[in-house]
Amino acid sequence: MPSPNPLERHAKLVDHMASALGVDLEEQILRGKLNLDAIEDAVLSCTNCTQPGACESWLAARTDVAPEAPHYCRNLTLFEALRDA
Repeated sequence: MPSPNPLERHAKLVDHMASALGVDLEEQILRGKLNLDAIEDAVLSCTNCTQPGACESWLAARTDVAPEAPHYCRNLTLFEALRDA
C-alpha cells in the first residue's frame, strides 16, 4: 500500500532505487560526492514520475544489484554518476 505522504513515498523510492543499484547514499554524502540538496532534488524529481507503481514492482523483484535503473527513472543520470564515482 502506497504511503499517504507523496514525499515520503518518493524518498523511499529514491533510497531503494539507489540501494538496488549498489549506491549507498549515506556513504556518498560522507565522501562529499553528494549533498542533502541533491537528495532533495532527486526526491522532488521522483515525485514527477508517471510510473511509481512500476518502480515499486521493479524494486520488489530485485534479488541482486541491478546493472541499471529502469529507463523511466527520473534519477537515472544521478545514480549512474554516483555508481561510477
